[in-house]
Amino acid sequence: MTEQTPDTPRRDGPGRRDPGARAGLFTRSFGPPARAGGTPVVLVHGLGLSGRYFAPLARRLAANGATVLVPDLPGNARSRAAARRMPDVEQAADALARWHRRLSPGPSLLVANSVGCQVAAALAVRHPRLVRGLVLLGPALEPGVSGPRHCGRLLADAPREPLSLLGTAATDYLLTGPLRFAASLRHALRDAAGAFEGHLARVDVPTLVVRGAGDTIASHAWIRHVARLVPDGRAVDVPGAAHAAHYSAPEAVAGLIEEFTAVETAEAAETTEEAEKHQKEQKQKR
Repeated sequence: MTEQTPDTPRRDGPGRRDPGARAGLFTRSFGPPARAGGTPVVLVHGLGLSGRYFAPLARRLAANGATVLVPDLPGNARSRAAARRMPDVEQAADALARWHRRLSPGPSLLVANSVGCQVAAALAVRHPRLVRGLVLLGPALEPGVSGPRHCGRLLADAPREPLSLLGTAATDYLLTGPLRFAASLRHALRDAAGAFEGHLARVDVPTLVVRGAGDTIASHAWIRHVARLVPDGRAVDVPGAAHAAHYSAPEAVAGLIEEFTAVETAEAAETTEEAEKHQKEQKQKR
């Protein structure tokens, strides 16, 4: 992977990584540059975190030729200066849409984790032309669950995650800062209690909902509810993983994403072929 900063390029394994402020947000990129007609993968991180914890999944997807873009959301970690105040969920979605339009020539596959799923759902509804499909990994926060109970679920999940992830999360939380983390949590709880389920019900693209089988944050019942709520959704569990399945089991999650993408591409091609056939038959009748 090639890592390029404004001053110093260097080699760092397969693929490409371009950290730096891009279109207003700190962005990591993996794989080939986005191109017209392609479908880049955009990875959306969770509460108070950064795109760093998506690196294992991004590398795995890029190794198979995908263009992967991983921003730090405004107000978080290395995009902290991109927002004077912590944006709410819909404001974050709008900021991500502006970033998307400047970096990608076409719609993307959005892959989000945890509270990032709330941002992804809002973006898919508010800016539908930018989204070709959704993959929701452990979507949180679950409506009807209090803030303290969510924190308890988070603490219960921590021992189930790799130690390296806990170190990454701790660093990101410090970069984001406790006040901004608290503000972001308030916004997320408000969205979960109000707009989140409404956004999910209005999503108009195929959606895959993924849950680590040991996830204590996103319950089995909630994940199945999300998959039913989305008009074209299905749910799947990843054995042996917890909330951050994309980090602890990147091979399994990448395989699910690639399978999901292949099926949706084949179905879209079949639909297009049937539409063209019908159009041709109509012309012949005339």
